[in-house]
Amino acid sequence: MTEEEKDRLRQAKTDVSAQLAEVLGRLGDYRLVEVDERLQCYVEEVAGNPDGHNLYEQLAVMRFLRMADKYGINATEVHRFFTLYENLYFPGKTGLQRYRLTPVQAFQFASIYGFWNNGHRVVREAVLFVPRKFSKTTSSASLAIDDLLFGDANAESYTGANSNDQAKKCFDVIRGCMRKLDPKGRRYTINEQTIKSKRKDRNAFAQCLTANARTKDGLNASTVIMDEFSQARDNSLLTVLTTSMGVRENPLTVIITTASDVFEGPFYEMLQGYKSVLMGEFEDDSLFAHIFEPDLDDPEDSEATWLKVQPHMGVTVSLDFYRQEYKNAVRNGSAAMLAFRTKLLNVYSENQQRSWISSTLARSIARPMPLDAIKGRPDAMVAIDLSESDDFSAVTVGIYDYDRKNFNFHTAYFFPEGALPGHPNERMYRVWAEKGYLILTAGDVIDYRAIVDYVLYLNKVVRILGIGYDPYKSLEVVNMLAASGADNVLAGVRQTYGNFTAPVESFEHGAKTGHIFINDNPINYYCFGNAVLDSDKLENCKPIKRTQTQKIDGVITKLMCLRLFIDYTR
Repeated sequence: MTEEEKDRLRQAKTDVSAQLAEVLGRLGDYRLVEVDERLQCYVEEVAGNPDGHNLYEQLAVMRFLRMADKYGINATEVHRFFTLYENLYFPGKTGLQRYRLTPVQAFQFASIYGFWNNGHRVVREAVLFVPRKFSKTTSSASLAIDDLLFGDANAESYTGANSNDQAKKCFDVIRGCMRKLDPKGRRYTINEQTIKSKRKDRNAFAQCLTANARTKDGLNASTVIMDEFSQARDNSLLTVLTTSMGVRENPLTVIITTASDVFEGPFYEMLQGYKSVLMGEFEDDSLFAHIFEPDLDDPEDSEATWLKVQPHMGVTVSLDFYRQEYKNAVRNGSAAMLAFRTKLLNVYSENQQRSWISSTLARSIARPMPLDAIKGRPDAMVAIDLSESDDFSAVTVGIYDYDRKNFNFHTAYFFPEGALPGHPNERMYRVWAEKGYLILTAGDVIDYRAIVDYVLYLNKVVRILGIGYDPYKSLEVVNMLAASGADNVLAGVRQTYGNFTAPVESFEHGAKTGHIFINDNPINYYCFGNAVLDSDKLENCKPIKRTQTQKIDGVITKLMCLRLFIDYTR
């Protein structure tokens, strides 16, 4: 994150705090206490105590009040759901028991159920990004139960997660509640994976579903609950479920998760989109996002920070627990500290020992690099890594700044638009494309002409000294470039460990000493997060993928550019 971006967030915090302070004086106009006293209590607390609540929590409250101005608050629907929740029996320390909603829960559920327009619920996607011990899985189970009991006659409520065990946690809460409501099984059939109504006029059901389920055909989801989605490596299950909601009048997708170290998964990028909506950069009333994390300058060892990120401190978790867990993290090393940061502070973090150039380090060396701002047509190297099938290709231009002795790498990514529908990363790729990070080409496979045209464009901006390519899979593009007049600068770069050792060492040293910079593109961070350093018997080294399906094209092209610089002689 650049200093400019940090200053922008600090200013946003100052601005929203001032706005809420102004609203506090006229909060009675919203008549929140008539909806529920706890709703009033929560809004008053956030508005009146800016140091105790993070920027995005404040923005969520400001957004709630704006939506109240726009739509009004449907107190009847809010009361109906509150009554249901407080009459359900959830698992607790002493067995099944009923719970009163806390003020923060009252705000969350009022935000989901409170706004209606022309007979339809406005909010269709809810995101609860909270630390462990908030009881988010238990809370969200009530949403599925509400749909099962009072939704469409043919309601289909699904709980999903990356693993069967995780998906069952939420579903088991639903099963326990339903067995308490129907102990003799007269109204519902309840088994390990499905709960189904027995009423002749109602065939609604709830089901536990995982990404590895054998079939997900014929779904018509009305409510979808995705648990711990930050750990997912792709969004295939979520895509299947949400795309099945088309005919529903009041569909609801609920994502409940805590932070993780999976920067390359779909949720990290989705989280940036949710924050953009809260910041007012995008307008989308159908989204409710409640995000709990430290503010920019909050120290991780501060109890004030812990109180800020954990809204249920003293309710479902104690401050003493946080104190002990932090002591354990300090004592037990990087893995324990990673767990504390991700699970209890709710911040994305990486174990630095896992990666070569971590996503965190990659972000720290990112800079805005608009190509049209380059002056003087400086000397540069270009490298191309082409996808073998329906995934993205990368083109990197590397420029050496002789005055500052810096390398600047700008990478562009290409993807065939026809391959997006049904792709495991469809949602993430579409977001990247919409924001200009990913260039979509026509057709179902990558359009090599688009790659060639881009290289020819680069040649107008910089003076290309060499164009590196993988000799084993670039013949068509090489021939097209050669025909365009680039024959004398084309250079095959063998993808051997020995050929990458020097570029790897140079890149790592430059990144850590402030002499290498990359363009600010999340796909760059995605690629670095997927790369681990591997060595051969001669101790030569090269980045490889963590798993076969992950992408590191942007990493490889940057190193290929460095290889060309190392080999270049005037």
